[in-house]
Amino acid sequence: MAFITILIPIFAVLGTGYTVQKIFHFDTGTFSKLALYVLVPFLVFRTFYEQSITFSYVYITIYMLGLCIIIILMVSMIAKVRKYSEKERCGLVLSCAFTNNGNYGTPLILFLFGTAGMETAIVLMVLQQLLMSTLGVYYAAKGSDDADGIKAAMRAVRRMPMVYGAITGVLFHSLHIPLGELKEAIDLVADAAIPLIMLTMGMQLANIHVKKLEIQKVSTILIIKLLAAPLIATMLVIWMPVDPLIKQIMIIMAATPTAANTTMYAIQFQTEPQTVTSATLATTVLSLVTIPVVIYLVV
Repeated sequence: MAFITILIPIFAVLGTGYTVQKIFHFDTGTFSKLALYVLVPFLVFRTFYEQSITFSYVYITIYMLGLCIIIILMVSMIAKVRKYSEKERCGLVLSCAFTNNGNYGTPLILFLFGTAGMETAIVLMVLQQLLMSTLGVYYAAKGSDDADGIKAAMRAVRRMPMVYGAITGVLFHSLHIPLGELKEAIDLVADAAIPLIMLTMGMQLANIHVKKLEIQKVSTILIIKLLAAPLIATMLVIWMPVDPLIKQIMIIMAATPTAANTTMYAIQFQTEPQTVTSATLATTVLSLVTIPVVIYLVV
């Protein structure tokens, strides 16, 4: 039952954000931008500054791309069989192919493995953000009435400061540039990232209003996202020559709910926003049941 105690603090913080938002109705966009554009880049910079790039990163990248592409192909086949429109297919892709590695997965790995797992968790978070900022935006724009997928994706990538944080961290590490007294300031900002993104996710969940639940689509998303994704991840990583801890983290991260950012993309481009918001809420709630099972089987 130890894995239950790991989820309690996570959902306690999410619940705090949810409750606070219901009472005060904050502008969650401001908190989200603060976390995404200020705090997380410092966290990413510190990780890449303190850690050496290893060949494991190549396997992690292959895994992330493989998992995402396999799920997109699976969703596309289901959409073809059920004769869904292009907009519906893109909505399913947004709901299934992108995991909540940032708001949910990274805190989970921190509570589960401590600092030993944070390097891998943050690398996965950066790669996931890149995928959402490219493929995610592409499918969101592709499903909109005025598709502008590739251009919109490229604009989104250029606006992702965590990528620049990673590049800067690698350069500073490679050139052995000392941080001196700045190290303490960087630590203070970086350490604030995880609590804020957890609170922000709780606040974002409070803003989700499910007007009509499309049972068939949401059921499909739940099966793919919470059951099929960790199984596919297991098959992808089982033969990879990486540390067992890294394999465990990759499988657990694959089992996390639908990424909260995809809700914003779906709303922005009007690509099945009802389906995507329903998926975000449903997968987050039901992960209370599925995540402990995955942790029990993997760890």
